Amino acid sequence: MMTEQPEARHLLGRVADGEEAAVKACVDRFGSLVWALARRWTNDSAEAEDAVQEIFLAIWKSAHRFDPSKASDRGFVAMIARRRLIDLARKRARRPVFEPFPDGFEAPSDAPSIASSDHRVDEARGILRELSPGQRQVLELSLLHGKTHEEIAEETGTPLGTVKSHIRRGLKRARQMAALLEGGEGI
Repeated sequence: MMTEQPEARHLLGRVADGEEAAVKACVDRFGSLVWALARRWTNDSAEAEDAVQEIFLAIWKSAHRFDPSKASDRGFVAMIARRRLIDLARKRARRPVFEPFPDGFEAPSDAPSIASSDHRVDEARGILRELSPGQRQVLELSLLHGKTHEEIAEETGTPLGTVKSHIRRGLKRARQMAALLEGGEGI
């Protein structure tokens, strides 16, 4: 392991303490590393810039967990960057891809009407209201806001396993209620 400069060894601890100068020094010291990792992840400069910002936010939130006996500060930053980039890649993969309709496209005559769509939205809202508050909250954060399980756990202060259980049970219950509304017997 390379020997670190004495001030660098304590940099993440100072960041954890909220020292403004340490935050700037952290960006100066690790900015090129984080930028290089983000650019490897995407060729889109805007997307890379957003990733760098999210990575530094994650570093600042996690700086208190840095243990110099387990990793170098550079290794710690690279690990957080890698994990955040994996989360962002998963989120990107879940985004729908929209393609324009071809020229001359006409909707089929049996397409559902707007009134029918409104009815389905009302049904979905009713189903969500029937879920427990915890299930409803994590499903909304996951499905409507595209957040990862880890982000939901961090944002709500709920253990990761509980978030996953709420999502699984909430989806199962929502499917059962939807099947009952459609006249089926449920799952």
